[in-house]
Amino acid sequence: MQTTSQLYSLKYNDIRTYITATLFIAGNIILPQLFHLIPQGGVTWLPIYFFTLIGAYKYGWRMGLITAIASPLVNSWLFGMPAPAVLPAILLKSILLAMLAGIAASKYEKASLKLLIAVVAGYQTAGTIGEWILTNDLRLALQDLRIGLPGMALQVFGGWCAINLMLKR
Repeated sequence: MQTTSQLYSLKYNDIRTYITATLFIAGNIILPQLFHLIPQGGVTWLPIYFFTLIGAYKYGWRMGLITAIASPLVNSWLFGMPAPAVLPAILLKSILLAMLAGIAASKYEKASLKLLIAVVAGYQTAGTIGEWILTNDLRLALQDLRIGLPGMALQVFGGWCAINLMLKR
C-alpha cells in the first residue's frame, strides 16, 4: 500500500522546523523511556529511531537531522541511555536514517511500505558497517540485526501508519 502525500522540506531558518523538531525529540525521549520498562526493551524495539524516521519522512532531512542528533544526546544526558560508549554508533545510525528517509520521501513523494523497508534496511546495513568500523567488534555491530528485528518492524509498520495518519490531517 502507498499514499501519495503532502511531504514538506522545512528549512533551518524556519521557526516551524524547531517547534516541530522539539515535538519529535520529545517523542524520541518518551518512547525509549517506556520501552526501557521492558527487559531488553531498548535493544529489541529500537525506539530512539522511531520519531526520527517519521520526522525526516514527513518534514525532510533537515528535520530528521535535528531529531537524529538531539534525541540520543538529550537521552544520554538526562537518563544515561544510550550509554556514552554506544552513543557514536547510535548517532551514526540516527543520522543515516534521517538522511535516507528524507531523500526517499523527497525523491518518491509517497509513503509506501516498500520504501520504508528500503529506508530501514539501508540505514541498518550502512550503520552496522559503520558501527563495526567504530567498535572493531562485529558481534556488537550485528546486535540490532540479531535482537532488533521487532524494532525494525515497528519502524516500518508503525512509521507507515503514523506518516499516513499525519498525511490525512
